[in-house]
Amino acid sequence: MDHIFSSSALHITLILLTICKGISGATFTVINRCDYTVWPGILSNAGSTPLDSTGFELPHGGSRSFQAPPNWSGRFWGRTGCTFDLNTGQGTCLTGDCSSNQIECSGKNANPPATLAEFTVGSGGQDFYDVSLVDGYNLPMIVEPNGGSGSCLSTGCITDLNQQCPAELRVESGQACKSACEAFGSPEYCCSGAYGTPDTCKPSVYSQMFKAACPRSYSYAYDDATSTFTCTGADYVITFCPSLSSQKSARDTSPPASTANGSETGTGSGVGPIGIDTSWLPSFLTGISPSAVSCSAWQFNLILSAISCLFLSSVYL
Repeated sequence: MDHIFSSSALHITLILLTICKGISGATFTVINRCDYTVWPGILSNAGSTPLDSTGFELPHGGSRSFQAPPNWSGRFWGRTGCTFDLNTGQGTCLTGDCSSNQIECSGKNANPPATLAEFTVGSGGQDFYDVSLVDGYNLPMIVEPNGGSGSCLSTGCITDLNQQCPAELRVESGQACKSACEAFGSPEYCCSGAYGTPDTCKPSVYSQMFKAACPRSYSYAYDDATSTFTCTGADYVITFCPSLSSQKSARDTSPPASTANGSETGTGSGVGPIGIDTSWLPSFLTGISPSAVSCSAWQFNLILSAISCLFLSSVYL
């Protein structure tokens, strides 16, 4: 009887902690494995609280983490070839510039062409994420979920498309590749006007080239079925110029089956009882996790009660 009670208390504790994990949002860690400095840019969508920075310098081998609240949505990208004044922070970038003339993008979007990592963080439910080449490409990027439940697959573009870029899409510097929409501006490439629906806007020879090189990335506006990914309760690592091990993980796993709305399906296996990921539990209990888990007072009291039951039942076993 005590054993059953102890097991039930453990399950309750894990369920409640998982709920709080979902409510806490997500931690994004940006890593630069390029052999040159990258200046990441961050844009929070309208209605989302801005993160701690909107643009910063990230040298080779560097990393930086950000805590996003529930329901946050926005995008990350890399700027290259930047020159900024150390005293004023003013300057410009060769690719991915955000037209703020500052290291901080301050609400400005990336100037195409730029590889984009896009996220919508759920509140106790699914996160949605993708890597998009709809606005062109400037450097390799991969997104990898850490923890969480569901399909939680890595996605991105690890191929150097600058080396494969057709002459009509290549920027003058050769360090970025335009989308067909930016290069030609015609409705059939931009999915606008009479081509503004999934039925009328189809893949072009150019978007098919992007898709062949990076099968999990968005190649044109309605490329949802194999390009939108979901995970519940995860943190995310965004890597520029990913390592060979990351490249292998992105290359060797097939794209997910899609639902009617374009997001993939998954059963979720987890690593703990009843399919719950418990890898973050020790750091939560010890308080040393770099990303705080925020719960309301009643949720916290429920968790303490469950932990107390677990402790007492183990004492009297």
